[in-house]
Amino acid sequence: MLPAGGPSPAHTCGAVLVAAVLLQSVCVAVTYIYFTNELKQLWDTYSRSGTACLTGEELGDLIQNLDVVESKDRVADPCWQVKWHLGKLIKKMMSRILQENMSAINGDRTQALSRRDEPPQGPTLRIAAHQTGSSKRSSASPHIDYLSYRGIGHKIHSWESSRRGHSFLYNVELWNGELVVPQTGFYYIYSQTYFRFRENEDEDSGLLERIKNPKQLVQYIYKLTNYPDPILLMKSARTSCWSKKAEYGLYSIYQGGVFQLKREDRIFVSVSNSDIVDMDKEASFFGAFMIS
Repeated sequence: MLPAGGPSPAHTCGAVLVAAVLLQSVCVAVTYIYFTNELKQLWDTYSRSGTACLTGEELGDLIQNLDVVESKDRVADPCWQVKWHLGKLIKKMMSRILQENMSAINGDRTQALSRRDEPPQGPTLRIAAHQTGSSKRSSASPHIDYLSYRGIGHKIHSWESSRRGHSFLYNVELWNGELVVPQTGFYYIYSQTYFRFRENEDEDSGLLERIKNPKQLVQYIYKLTNYPDPILLMKSARTSCWSKKAEYGLYSIYQGGVFQLKREDRIFVSVSNSDIVDMDKEASFFGAFMIS
């Protein structure tokens, strides 16, 4: 039988133990919840700061304020150091790209101004001419005209102007033995003259003796401009010395060169000793073509 007056000591001890266990369980649960919440907050904070460091959050403001002195705590922050170095690199690259773009713009502007100052030019024509001698034996001017009077020989007038054989004119005109330049530019000019003497029994002995005597065989290439007198471009010469016993003598002179010619300039060929010039179409010729 239980004694009267209250619970037994065993019941009291059991109740205390149960209460202690319950209190300990509540404390453990509360502690777990608290630390779990704190760890979550720390993780969220760390994640946000790491993402900001990697993605460059507020990097634009950092680039603008790179030269501002920061606090010691911020300088010691590894994330801030990464962003600071990254901002320096971006700023340096932007400065270099800006300089390159400005240089390119200035270069294009200079070229545009130089092209604007240049005189307008039309499309470049394909210009070429090759004139061969006519079928006649001597087509050089037989008389002393105004050219020979000025000491530059006898101008050859009779070139084959039609498209016979190798002769042609491409965007060039031939007038009075002269090629008329249609466009300003650099031209290669060339000419060959064939000197040929053959003794003829019907020829006057005085003429034969004069032809066989040593003489200068000269070829000239001239250009005509607005200047009153022709301008010598090239000449080539050789002294002939044919044997008095020879029945014939042959010699050819060739020369060529590059010259700058202007529109409406005219070029022609003159020779010495026109009486022994042979205008064979394969041996005597004259031409020019534009190279730039």
